[in-house]
Amino acid sequence: MKKVLLDTNFILSCLRKKIDFFEEIKFMGLKIIIPNQVINELKKISQSKKKLRFREEAKLALILLSRNSFEKIDLENNYVDKGIVKFIEKNPNYIIATLDAELKKKVKSKLVIRGKKLEIL
Repeated sequence: MKKVLLDTNFILSCLRKKIDFFEEIKFMGLKIIIPNQVINELKKISQSKKKLRFREEAKLALILLSRNSFEKIDLENNYVDKGIVKFIEKNPNYIIATLDAELKKKVKSKLVIRGKKLEIL
């Protein structure tokens, strides 16, 4: 089974667009991987002094993660994007779910949002 690694912005964007990414990704036959660093980023956002909307989205994301099953990994890097790049260099068969333009350039397989659908490029 192929695995897809989700980044923070992807999760938050899916919530904004009301996309049930857990169901869609499982329907695609992929296993969901979420780095501990992404979960930590969501926790920081949920407790930050940013706009209320961002805090609420992060809180909702954490609730959603707690209610679904996925594999956790450690990127061994506090900076999420750099950790993802290093991880993907060692594991090129993984798909990355991201909206980050720089990350998209550095990976072969990516899962992106097109309208209200998810698509593998």
